[in-house]
Amino acid sequence: MNLSSFDASLRRAELTSLAASTSFPPENDRVNMHIHTFFSYNGEGWSPSQIAYEMKKLGLYSAAICDFDVLQGMDEFLAAGDILQLRTAVGFESRVFFKEYANVDINSPGEAGVFYFMGFGFVKKPAKGSQAEKILADMLERSHSRNRAVIARINAKLDAFQLDYDKDVLPITPEGNATERHICVAFYEKSLKVLGSPEKAAEFWARIFNAKLEDMMAKINNANAFTDLLRSKLIKRGGIGYQQPDDKTFPALDTVISMIRECRAIPMTAWLDGDTEGEADPYAQLKLLKDKGVAAVNIIPDRNWNFKDPEVAAHKAANLDKYVEAALALDLPINVGTEGNKPGQRLVDDFDAPALKKHHKTFLKGAQMMVGHTRLLRFADLSFIDEKADKMFKSTAEKIDFFASVGALPAPDLVAIEILKHQDAAKNFDFIKAAAMHGSW
Repeated sequence: MNLSSFDASLRRAELTSLAASTSFPPENDRVNMHIHTFFSYNGEGWSPSQIAYEMKKLGLYSAAICDFDVLQGMDEFLAAGDILQLRTAVGFESRVFFKEYANVDINSPGEAGVFYFMGFGFVKKPAKGSQAEKILADMLERSHSRNRAVIARINAKLDAFQLDYDKDVLPITPEGNATERHICVAFYEKSLKVLGSPEKAAEFWARIFNAKLEDMMAKINNANAFTDLLRSKLIKRGGIGYQQPDDKTFPALDTVISMIRECRAIPMTAWLDGDTEGEADPYAQLKLLKDKGVAAVNIIPDRNWNFKDPEVAAHKAANLDKYVEAALALDLPINVGTEGNKPGQRLVDDFDAPALKKHHKTFLKGAQMMVGHTRLLRFADLSFIDEKADKMFKSTAEKIDFFASVGALPAPDLVAIEILKHQDAAKNFDFIKAAAMHGSW
């Protein structure tokens, strides 16, 4: 299958063929609005086209991609949604520095002030020469610099081989956006290649980590398990290549918000699980973020309820309830998804689990809102964050309802897509508004 080939033309041809020949199941009310593609790191190695296809095969209501620091998959994913008649949206994720929370952990435990943050609902890349383009390019360059630095620190502790970022890491990415997980895959593969066998590689890593050989041997033949081990031992906090970040390591939150808003996309905060000092008062955090221009929130549901220990599960679910309540009180739509950045992760959340079932309508409406924003910005020149949109409605809640009604429309077929692409924005807005009122195109 060529759906995840590094050759974009092969991906497009394969998707077009599969769309014509596959019998897809009826649409359900499940969503996955946060999936990383191979343009950052996908646990299954999936491209935007394959993600769209796999979500359509599951009968999902809607799907969205969210890569680290880039929008490289945007055009492909939106086009794949058109071909498959799947509701879609596109975002990115990054790490920023949150100055008002500089002295406490937020959603990156052990790293005070460091904040996972998102932009959502992009339909175009930043304009050439714009400030937004410069900021996005700087985010990617910072990522490269951090990667090179961490590899240099790790290489300094190795005696059997050295990892070369340009020769060993970047070639395993489709367009040169490497993540921590790519680095760990490269270290794993190079250790096997240079040392000649899994046994020799296990002996090497046991010596480097001062660990038990049997522990290394137990995982060395499982690439997924061993690269996870390498990530914890090499890169994450406490690892031999780790360096504590500071306020210069990542771009400022306010800078990234300005870039997202310049693109007329939606600044979106990210929630971990409520157990850090920075997440202890979700309403206060969200109020501050909303004042900064943040207009939506993101939750990874599985880490907020799915635990074997019933006491832990109940505690996490209570934190989730508190966060959802705060977001709704501030009229912040909620986006959810499973990430897909690790092999074996579930493809869609268990929305029948009691901790999630009570919030399912809220999560579905959040997905509808993101899709509606995407459609209106793409075809009718109207963004959820536009001042024009604010003036059209009596309240934020009314605005959310309208954008969600647009997202609730079925995916248009290719004929309708072509009409929307060639009709002017004003006509498209009237057409889409009328369709939303009637619930059908």
